[in-house]
Amino acid sequence: APQLQLLEEWSLDGDTARFCRKLCVVPEVFAGIAQRISGHPVFYNASNNPQLPVPIQLTIFLNAAGHYGNASTTEDLAEWVGVLVGTVYNCFCHVMIAVLQHHDNAIHFDPMEAKDQEEIHRAKVWVERKGCFDWRNSFLCVDGSPFNLFQ
Repeated sequence: APQLQLLEEWSLDGDTARFCRKLCVVPEVFAGIAQRISGHPVFYNASNNPQLPVPIQLTIFLNAAGHYGNASTTEDLAEWVGVLVGTVYNCFCHVMIAVLQHHDNAIHFDPMEAKDQEEIHRAKVWVERKGCFDWRNSFLCVDGSPFNLFQ
């Protein structure tokens, strides 16, 4: 049975650990992203079949982007949300398009800027502490993403 409704329950109950385990963000970050992308035209169409609400599409995207291996099959995600596999794919594409619109405003990386140098150092320390020293300089890599980062 679909379990999507549990996210709202966890958020209202203050159970951010469970919320984060599913979406890899806290409820406040989720709400902020949903608010920023909700006006994008990709979420609207002239069809008699309306799309899923933006927060549900974002939920599908974040769950898929934040998990890998056995925890990220499209079929399992579709079952968890209560939609078809094709809907999972469409939602993933819609959210990715909307998020990329904000790329230049939200993602910056200037290795000469002191603030970015500090962030790089913190990321490297985290990777070394959570992973292994050999991966220290690979702090910008993502492993197991269900979408191609480079083609």
